[in-house]
Amino acid sequence: MSAPKVADRPATFRDVFAVTEFRVVFASYGIFMIGETVKMLALSVLVYERTGSGLLAALAYVTGFLPHALGGLFLLALADRWPARALIVGYDLVRLVMVVVLATGALSPSAMLGLVAVVALFGPVSSASRTALLPEMLRGDAYVLGRSLLTVAAGGTQVAGFAVGGLLLGLVGPYGALWLTAATCGLSALLVRFGLTHRPGRVGRAGDGPRAGAFRETLRVNRQLLTDRRIRGLLLAQWLPGSLLVGAEGVAVPYAADLGPGASAGVLLMAGAGGMLVGDLLVGRFMAPARRERWTPWLALLLGVPMLAFLARPALLPAAALFAVATAGFAYQLGLARRFLDAVPEARRGQAFGLVSTGMMAAQGLAAAGAGALSEVLAPGVVMAGAGAASLLATLVLWPILAPGGRRHPARPAEPTPTAPGPAVTADH
Repeated sequence: MSAPKVADRPATFRDVFAVTEFRVVFASYGIFMIGETVKMLALSVLVYERTGSGLLAALAYVTGFLPHALGGLFLLALADRWPARALIVGYDLVRLVMVVVLATGALSPSAMLGLVAVVALFGPVSSASRTALLPEMLRGDAYVLGRSLLTVAAGGTQVAGFAVGGLLLGLVGPYGALWLTAATCGLSALLVRFGLTHRPGRVGRAGDGPRAGAFRETLRVNRQLLTDRRIRGLLLAQWLPGSLLVGAEGVAVPYAADLGPGASAGVLLMAGAGGMLVGDLLVGRFMAPARRERWTPWLALLLGVPMLAFLARPALLPAAALFAVATAGFAYQLGLARRFLDAVPEARRGQAFGLVSTGMMAAQGLAAAGAGALSEVLAPGVVMAGAGAASLLATLVLWPILAPGGRRHPARPAEPTPTAPGPAVTADH
C-alpha cells in the first residue's frame, strides 16, 4: 500500500497555540511537572531527615518509577474507557490528597513511600489520556509539533522544578514545599476541568457491549499491540535507540568524579537535557514533515555516534558538548509520531500511547541499571561509549522500520469490537 501523503509545510507555534484546549493541556502539564519535581525533592529530603538513610532517600526520589511501569502493564485500558478530562482531573485530585497527607507528617517514612507508590500506579493512565487527546485537538503536522512542545515543557519545567524546589526547601522546609505542591495539584485540576471539553471514552464511542475487567482488558490489548508486526516495530523503534543511550546518564557522576576536582556531573546532565530540548524544537518546528520522516534514521544515529568519543575520556566541556549533540538525536522520535498514530486504531490510542511511555521507562531503567553495574568493572568513559555503541546497533537493526517507506505490512480490518477476542490490532488506514 502507498504511504499516506505528508504535508510539505511544518506547523508553526501559532498554529498550535491558537487551539485553546492545547494551551490548557500545555499549561496544566507544566504545572503538573513542576509539582511532581518539587514533591520528589521534598519527599527525598524529608525521608533523609527522619531516617538518616541515603538509600531510603534515593528510594523516595524514584519510588514512583516501578509502580508507573506496573500501572502501564495492567491498567492502561482505563485510558480508552473513561473520559479523558475526568481521568486527568481525578488523578490530580488523588495527588492533591496524597500530598496533603504527606505534608501533615502523620505517616512513617515507609508508609509515605507506600502511599506514593500506590498513587503512582494510576499515573500512566492519566498520562496516556492526555497524550491521546492531542490528535483530537491538533490536526496534521500540528499534532507532531504539539507532541514536541510537551516534551520541551517536560524538560523545561523539570529544570524549573529543581530550581524552585531547592529554593522552597531552603525557605519553608520540606513540609512547606509539600503544601505548595498540593496547590499545584489543585490548580492543574481546575485548569483541565474548566478548560477542556468533555469527551466520552474512545471505547464507548464504538457502541461496544459488556466489557471485561480493566486488568484483563489491558493485558489483552497490550498483547494485541505487541503481536502486530507493524505496531511492534514502531514500539521498538521508539523504545530502544534512545533508551539505550540513557545508560550513559547513569554513569555521569562517576565519569565526572574521574575527571578530578571541579568537574560536575550536573554540567553533563544539563547539557544532555539542553541538547534534547533544542533538537526537539528545531526538528519539530523548522523541519518540513516529509523531510523530518526521511531524517528519522539519521537522527537516531546521532544518538550513538558522538558517544564513541568517550573512549578517549574527553574533559568536562568537550564531554558536555558531545553529550548535547548526542541527545539532540532524541528528535528522531518526532519522525515516528505520525506513523504510530496511523498504525493504531482510534479506539486504542490511549492504551497505545501509554504502552510507549511504559516501555520507555522500563527500558531506560534497565539501561541505567546495566550501565551502573558495568561501571563497577569498567571505566565510566568506556561504559558511556558502550551505551552509544548499543544505541547505534539498535538503530542499524531497526533501520528498515525507522526509514519511511521501509518495512510495511498491508492494512487489515481493525478489531471488530474493542473487547471481543479477535485479530491483532492493525493499522486503521
